[in-house]
Amino acid sequence: MRSVLGIGSGRPLWRRLARWTALTVVALIALSVLAVLVLRFVPPLTSAFMVARWVDARAGAERGFSLDYRWRPLEQISAQLPIAVVAAEDQKFPSHRGFDLDAIRSALDAADEGGRLRGASTISQQVAKNLFLWSGRSFVRKGLEAYFTVLIEALWPKRRIVEVYVNIAEFGDGIYGAEAAARHYFGRPASALDARQAALLAAVLPNPRRYRADPPSPFVAQRAAWIARQVRQLGGPEYLGLDVPR
Repeated sequence: MRSVLGIGSGRPLWRRLARWTALTVVALIALSVLAVLVLRFVPPLTSAFMVARWVDARAGAERGFSLDYRWRPLEQISAQLPIAVVAAEDQKFPSHRGFDLDAIRSALDAADEGGRLRGASTISQQVAKNLFLWSGRSFVRKGLEAYFTVLIEALWPKRRIVEVYVNIAEFGDGIYGAEAAARHYFGRPASALDARQAALLAAVLPNPRRYRADPPSPFVAQRAAWIARQVRQLGGPEYLGLDVPR
């Protein structure tokens, strides 16, 4: 009994628990770093958000639900789409290190003035969340999101971040990635998307289960027109410096 309680066993129980906790934390950190490093080179088979949506559909017995995800390298995606999503979601993407501090401050200031706390997530943060985590606003999830964002920015080039983003982003219920979205809405491969179609896809990102890229609602059409103007002001695909087809 003395040994079980850690009394007389040479090392107190609390110290052994602390050691095992520390080892567990180190192992989890090592696994997370390894996962992010591997995914720099290997296309993800799925994402945490895709798995969660599939589980929800099965649990809710949603008949007819299917998940469409088709990975395509950036070379097989029109350059119009990456610049459209950057114009829509994260215009400082090429220069920040994972977090847009100005956007965060603006969101906090708006909340202090009585407004709703709006999101200020960068594309890097969205990749971290969609790929590894779950939806929600808890401090635990936001902390893990920040952790994975730092890892992604440290281990991946910007080109890889945007490549993964346009492949795992949800563009409709069960429609993930540029290739699936391009074929579903426009009947063409992602490599053939034009500027207007790319803007329409980017326009649905705030709520892809509510909005459609084609036919677009007045809101989506108006937002797509705004995105197209932002793309032109940024300088077009050259703004990202990505050597992909136009």
